[in-house]
Amino acid sequence: MHGTNSNACGMRSRRRFLADAAGAAAAVGVSGLWVDEKARGQEGPRDHARDVSVFSKCLQWLDYQGMAEAAAAAGFDGVDLTVRPGGHVLPERVADDLPKAVEAAAGAGIHIRMIVTAITDPADAQTETILKTAGRLGVRYYRLGHFRYNDADPIMAQLDEIRPRLRDLVAMNRQYGLAATYQNHAGAAYVGASLWDVHYLFDGLDPQGIGSQFDIRHAVVEGGTAWPISLRLLANRINTLTLKDFYWARQDNRWRPRNCPLGEGMVDLAGYGRMLNRHGVSGPVSLHLEYPLGGAEHGNRQIGVPRATVLQAMRSDLRVLRKALES
Repeated sequence: MHGTNSNACGMRSRRRFLADAAGAAAAVGVSGLWVDEKARGQEGPRDHARDVSVFSKCLQWLDYQGMAEAAAAAGFDGVDLTVRPGGHVLPERVADDLPKAVEAAAGAGIHIRMIVTAITDPADAQTETILKTAGRLGVRYYRLGHFRYNDADPIMAQLDEIRPRLRDLVAMNRQYGLAATYQNHAGAAYVGASLWDVHYLFDGLDPQGIGSQFDIRHAVVEGGTAWPISLRLLANRINTLTLKDFYWARQDNRWRPRNCPLGEGMVDLAGYGRMLNRHGVSGPVSLHLEYPLGGAEHGNRQIGVPRATVLQAMRSDLRVLRKALES
């Protein structure tokens, strides 16, 4: 977390940048400026309540064309693309490489409307380039990076330090036509492991500019049987969904969550699907494969299992997901 003086300076510089950017956008007309030819491939009949993309972390051993072809062959509507350090697209190369990934997806008949970033600060040098490029290409949602607690400062003071950054990001999102989405992640250090954190951070922010990426796996890890309360709390702020599964296993004399194929763990997919329908939660879905797949689950560039093993896992999890959410 930043100190008080640096935070104040950062807030002033962000405000100056946003004011200048807003003035420039008004002068030229944003809607005409940020439309790219490649964005046309991002539009079409795949817009529906249960549009499902595969999280590209498990496909980082493939180039853009191979990734797109694998996702399309497995039956996905799109790819939730990693645009972060170590990802499919490196942040410093986003202006050159994100258009190539979008073009590869369109060529395979799918889309890239969701990306995963490490963005946590509008004043970061790469933030504007990522959002500007993504918005021009028809990307609609970008996952924020995670905020983490430190052990020195009061909890609420740390949350209050984050809020101005989110407010300024929402202003940038409005300029470039995107919405941020924040994934709840299990673990004591993660802001958002308790969904009440997210509820507090989003209070007063435009829901068109930022929302929750509700991760049912992490919600069950942290919430046990109380996850439906968290879902109800954030139902009107959820703009994307993440699906994966786990079970508790004893390892090194401790109980730890262990990831597994969808439908084989503790996530009540049928009950989750019913609750989503009951509360009118829609939006695109990102399917994560984070159980052992020869290193693909870690985003490795080389994997230790046959290609067919990963593709079959993708097909199997997608089949289970669609059955649960469409029943």
